[in-house]
Amino acid sequence: MTGRSPLTGLRPLLGLALRRDRLLLAAWVLGLVGITLATTSAMGDLYGTVESRRQLEATAGANPAFLALIGPLHDASTLGGVLAWRWGVFGALLVALMSTFLVTRHTRAEEESGRLELIGSAVVGRHAPLAAGVLTALLANVAIGLLTALGLIGLGEPAAGSFAFGAAFTAVGWAFAGVGAVSAQVSESARTANAVSGAVLGLAYLLRAVGDAAGDEGPTWLTWASPLGWASLTRPFAGERWWVPLLPLALCAVLLVVASVLVTRRDLGGGLVPTRLGPARAPASLGSAFGLAWRLQRGMLLGWALALLVLGGVYGAVARGVEEMLEDNPALAQIITRMGGTGAVVDVYLATILGVIGLFSAIYVVQALLRLRAEETGYRAEPVLATAVGRHAWVAGHLVFAIVGTAAVLAAAGLGAGLVHGARVGDVGGQVVRLVGAALVHAPAAWVVAGLSLVLFALVPKLTSVSWAVLVVCLVLGQLGPLLRLDQWVMDLSPFTHVPRVPGAELTAAPLLWLTLVAAVLVGIGFAGFRRRDVGR
Repeated sequence: MTGRSPLTGLRPLLGLALRRDRLLLAAWVLGLVGITLATTSAMGDLYGTVESRRQLEATAGANPAFLALIGPLHDASTLGGVLAWRWGVFGALLVALMSTFLVTRHTRAEEESGRLELIGSAVVGRHAPLAAGVLTALLANVAIGLLTALGLIGLGEPAAGSFAFGAAFTAVGWAFAGVGAVSAQVSESARTANAVSGAVLGLAYLLRAVGDAAGDEGPTWLTWASPLGWASLTRPFAGERWWVPLLPLALCAVLLVVASVLVTRRDLGGGLVPTRLGPARAPASLGSAFGLAWRLQRGMLLGWALALLVLGGVYGAVARGVEEMLEDNPALAQIITRMGGTGAVVDVYLATILGVIGLFSAIYVVQALLRLRAEETGYRAEPVLATAVGRHAWVAGHLVFAIVGTAAVLAAAGLGAGLVHGARVGDVGGQVVRLVGAALVHAPAAWVVAGLSLVLFALVPKLTSVSWAVLVVCLVLGQLGPLLRLDQWVMDLSPFTHVPRVPGAELTAAPLLWLTLVAAVLVGIGFAGFRRRDVGR
């Protein structure tokens, strides 16, 4: 059809996307807004007075360890300022994940499934599917920002700070919608596109962590190089910088222009960077299910191991900053001394950051097992299972990398933290052994997540992506559960709640054995369920 606009068909495609995702979008928007408002109410009980907030600012808000983990506390005179410190980084992280997932779902995933080719055969412009996916993410971010601001105002927070906080979330989400749009053009699969977006998000978090913890003489400019850092630099409830959200919006505009150019320079179904052709003769290792799984999983495993090695090193570098906090705060030093000395607070910090890294390892687990569903929906599983490869062998090949790979990426994080922290305290060998062991303690909890993902894949394959919701629940319970004063039975729903907080706490084998047993039972259910269902359904 001549004269067709590149955006022809945008309106019905956008309506289709919103209809398909109405439940998913409602869960993301209401979930993130609800968590923000619940956190605000809970902090009102804990830090209801200016004196209590000022004490928090003096003890935690300026410490390198907390700066690296959750960012700076700009102003504790209002409850909103404490909210921006405690929830700003993690909230922006979740908003960014939502944005990249939504864009990939409605662009690259649609191409990979073949549906976009059918849609493209109708009166639909070349840019319309990309625009519909991006607009879906942009509208979701606007809803999150607006409802968050109105909710905070309803709780009595200043209007200016409330809208700045909501605008920061929206702007970060828009920036990563642009990241998702570009990665969808570069990659040939939705899985790779999400991996690319995740790598960009991980880099943004790392830059922010290093920049925030650098101190006056360090590379604080790194915070300005991170979209996640821009959320904090907006300074909600602390003398708002209204021009800062324009930075992620400008980045979004640039990335969308790049994506719109790239979409016209590639074939439908292909990526800008095509999959590299393999050798003419396949290696003997591909003759087994394990060898095939290694070929599919090795890149992601090596990438995660390297990323957590670096992240562990960054967090290990600021561990000594916890001790420095005590030098200027004699009252806090007396409290810590009664708890077990200055070493105790360093161990508490290390246990906390290893807990966060344990959650990151669970992201790797989910990605590794979602490969099973990607192979099935891409019609690559059936040809393999039509050979002598059995169902259990095929699933076990990928499961091995979810289980062993978890230990590998956790060990890499412990190694990075041990090398850097050990070098600073003059005990490299001892700290490496100690922190690698402390990191590996989180593996059984991640294995439970692996078991849940396998059960979803085996029994209700269309809901396999709910595994991501499991991770969000674990993150919220781990980071905000104590603050929200949730009942213990609610906290216990997260397997990470049961992990001993080492180093610093006594290591007991019982919870680790129970978690491993639960994971084994879930894996058994998954194997049995997959044996009984039709492949491709």
